Amino acid sequence: MRTLVLAIAFLTLSAQDWPQFRGNPKLTGVGTAAPAPPLKVLWTFEGGEAFDSSPAVVDRVVYVGAQSGELFAVQLADGKLKWKYKAGETIGESSPAVWRDLVFIGDGEGQVHAVRAADGQRAWMYRTGSEVKSSPVIVDGRVLIGSYDGVLYALEAATGKLVWGYKTGGPVHATSAIDASGLAYVTGCDGILHAIRIATGKEAFEIRIDSYTGASPALDGDFAYFGTYDNEILAANLKTHRIVWRYQHPQRKFPYVSSAAVSEGRVVVGGRDKMVHCLDARTGKELWNFMTRARVEASPLISAGRVYVGSGDGRFYILDLKSGAKLWDYDAGAPFSASPALSAGRIVVGTQDGHLLCLGN
Repeated sequence: MRTLVLAIAFLTLSAQDWPQFRGNPKLTGVGTAAPAPPLKVLWTFEGGEAFDSSPAVVDRVVYVGAQSGELFAVQLADGKLKWKYKAGETIGESSPAVWRDLVFIGDGEGQVHAVRAADGQRAWMYRTGSEVKSSPVIVDGRVLIGSYDGVLYALEAATGKLVWGYKTGGPVHATSAIDASGLAYVTGCDGILHAIRIATGKEAFEIRIDSYTGASPALDGDFAYFGTYDNEILAANLKTHRIVWRYQHPQRKFPYVSSAAVSEGRVVVGGRDKMVHCLDARTGKELWNFMTRARVEASPLISAGRVYVGSGDGRFYILDLKSGAKLWDYDAGAPFSASPALSAGRIVVGTQDGHLLCLGN
């Protein structure tokens, strides 16, 4: 019954809105009904400082954190501010997650915040031992979130009470990916992919990756896909507990901090080599790459046979998933490091100069 409940939750969340980082608990970065190019800017919201945080969208409200330490709630229809909440002094890559009537996010002072979606008032706060750049994931009424103190925390979503803490061998930058069997997978700065039982906080198994990684794993079937700082993209078999393939570009040796998107047997990842890479999910063979003009640290979104991704060159690209051909781009005038969200046929993404853009038809 537990597995069935988790599976149904995944289907419900992925069919509606964009409630967390990468859109769903498996972190696949896949959405439905994305707008076809060409797009236009429907509205722009001025956040004041850079957006490293990626938006969540639920019930036509956009939630996103800024480097100013503020969590904003903005109307998807017109970009008007609904409310703002001051977390810590900064919010980095931690991206909001929405569960029932609460919005969760971490900050640079090591605090995890639960904020009421209706009015932006604090419901609770939990303090970890170091900065929080990991994004929250909610499963079975628990918030899973990592901290640079090396611990993956499970907190009661309703109260903020600590359920358990799992200690890794290094800072936890990545976001946990959740499968339907009740396991959380987190790539660590300790060079290990950890599989942790959500019910107990005990490790089920680990897979050595022998590399530092800040990228979050994307789950598809029995496999997890993620990049590393040793210039590789890996596929881990979650049944055999082995790395089944490693990809490295033959000439351009650069780290991967972008989290993978996985759809239709293809793994799409941005690289600090200025490229977007598309690999065969089964073999790791590169199917195509697309060269931008700067680092691609943002994570791509896949929908309707297209790839949506921003680059450090200040352009937001739409690429054909099968061929890698550029279908459209938009010059925002400032770099992208945050990843896009998709809801109601609109793309929402923040820039490094503090603009939150809504793109659509």
